[in-house]
Amino acid sequence: MASKFYVEGETRAARVEDLFAAIAPRYDLINDLQSFGLHRWWKRRLLKLAAVRPGEAALDVCCGTGDVAFALAAAGATVTGFDFSEPMLQVARHRAGRFSGRITPPDFRQGDALNLPFPDAAFDVVTISYGLRNLADFDRGMRELARVLRPHGRVLVLDFGKPDNALWRWGYFQYLRWLVPVFGRVFCGDGDTHGYILDSLKKYPAQRGVDAKLAELGFAERRVVNLLGGVMGINWARRGAG
Repeated sequence: MASKFYVEGETRAARVEDLFAAIAPRYDLINDLQSFGLHRWWKRRLLKLAAVRPGEAALDVCCGTGDVAFALAAAGATVTGFDFSEPMLQVARHRAGRFSGRITPPDFRQGDALNLPFPDAAFDVVTISYGLRNLADFDRGMRELARVLRPHGRVLVLDFGKPDNALWRWGYFQYLRWLVPVFGRVFCGDGDTHGYILDSLKKYPAQRGVDAKLAELGFAERRVVNLLGGVMGINWARRGAG
């Protein structure tokens, strides 16, 4: 049975908003547990690929509680963290106090990733981690990421992947189907909060589909980085001069 938080069509955004409101207080803890702490390494890999230079403008879309946004700021970027979930942003803003005096904290803003409130070519780096899969319109979300990117800018997508190896993919999907919902039941009182991951992944084009869309959008310079045999994927692309 599908998670009650996964629906398609016009009501999807509202259900995803309910989901993140429910998990925001325990989001970071559950990430550590369900990934065995590996999500931190995956995000460090994303930051290395981003190759941020001091003074660059960076946008972290679907920033959640701010892991990637804070890391971008620590690398010297001027960072905007953007998310539609106010409860998640409240956690991010609270965490910002830990970095007081060490970095210029990200500017956290609430809004819709399908209608980014930024002008064309506003950012040198655009990242989205574990968010593209949740958007109601994949194509529109990708176009928005590309629209706000400057010439020679980099876009990076980190999300759950679909391994090419059928046996490995089957085992991974069993983990998502049977074990990951346990974290939802234990920490959020509802297994559907994390059963949602597999439901959303089934319809998500994953790293291969993201790469194909980046090619369609005119990114000639692209790279797919598979992590743990494709369990996670990072898509990297650089915009040309035009």
